[in-house]
Order: sequence, then C-alpha cells, then structure tokens
Amino acid sequence: MWPQTYLPPPSGAGVGMILGDASMTMTCTRRRSGAAPSAWAATLGTSSDEALIERIADRDQLAMRTLFARYRVALYRWLLRLVSDTATAEDLLSEVFLDVWRHASVFEGRSSVSTWLLAIARNKAISARRRRPDVELNDELTSTLADPADDPELMLEKKDREEVLRRSVAQLSQGHAEIIDLVYYHGKSVNEVAEVMGLNAATVKTRMFYARKKLAELAAAA
Repeated sequence: MWPQTYLPPPSGAGVGMILGDASMTMTCTRRRSGAAPSAWAATLGTSSDEALIERIADRDQLAMRTLFARYRVALYRWLLRLVSDTATAEDLLSEVFLDVWRHASVFEGRSSVSTWLLAIARNKAISARRRRPDVELNDELTSTLADPADDPELMLEKKDREEVLRRSVAQLSQGHAEIIDLVYYHGKSVNEVAEVMGLNAATVKTRMFYARKKLAELAAAA
C-alpha cells in the first residue's frame, strides 16, 4: 500500500499543494509560456534532478510534482525501514518534501539530489525515533520485485534468495544494515553513504567490510 501522500495537479498561481496532513500554498513566481502544459510536463519528466531543484527554488509546482513522483517510493521505503511504522513513515515523507519546497534554494550541488534527500529523510527518522524511544528499528529491507521475464522456477529461486537476504540483513546491526541498504538498494557510493550517515569515508569502508562479511556468514548459515 503506497503512502497516502497527494499532490494536486497545478492549475496556476496560488494552488494548494498537500503532502500528507500538512499543507502549503505554492505561488509560481515565474510563468513559462509558449508550450502546452502536457508538453511542459513531458519536458520536466526528462529533466535532471538538479534542474528540478532549481525550478523548485523558483516555486515551480510542476517541478515539485515531478521530483515527488520520482522519489516518493524509494524515500518511503527507506523511511519505513528506519522507523518501522507506516503512519510515521508517511508523515516523515511529507516533511521531507516540505523541506525540499522550503529549502531548495540552499541546495549547492555538492552531492547528488538523491543523496541529499536520503540524508534529510534519515535525519527526520532519527528525530522521530528520539520522540518515540519505545519503537525498535526495523532492520528488514523491502523485497525487490520479481522480474516478469523470469520463468516460474527462476522466480521461485530468486524469491528464495531474497528471503535469505532479507532474514540475514535483519540480523545485522542497525549501522551495518543501513550501509547495505544504501549501497545495494539505493546504489550509493562510499562517499555518498558517508554523507547520508554523517560519517567519514574510512569509517564507511570499515563498516561495509564487516557488514559484507557478516552478511555472507548469515546467508551461508541460512
């Protein structure tokens, strides 16, 4: 079930954009002309993340919708793994995109947009956990979707491997599980993982080494 997060279609200046239970009024300060809305939407759909952030800084609603559609699922799954509560993950997802809308102008491009978003999400998850110390972190990763091109035997084999991996990752420490998640499920480099987690690269490399070693031992014993 996807998070109940809604962005209404932009229809001009002053359109309200709702993210979860929070709302904000977006006023486009720069109107583009010479292109039909559908053509403009198609153009934004192929724009780089950095270009979208630049337009969001100019209060472009459609750019905000595009970025939201591009990252909502990945961020929601990341938040859900960190807080282990669907309602909290939905609320935090809304807060992440509210922050993007409010602070897009301060993005300096020193990291990728996706890394920036993951770092914002992680910080919000940590804050949420501090407010709810009774909640245990969920160390399970969301299973990947089966490739429809696989035949039934291959699909079963893949599901078995994914289940072994899921159970093995669930037994890792929180710090090791986060690194495995960021590297293998979000495709982040060592430096990007360091930025998301607020660590230096050397520490990430060390943790990754031990995380992989422990994961291999757990998977072999499964």
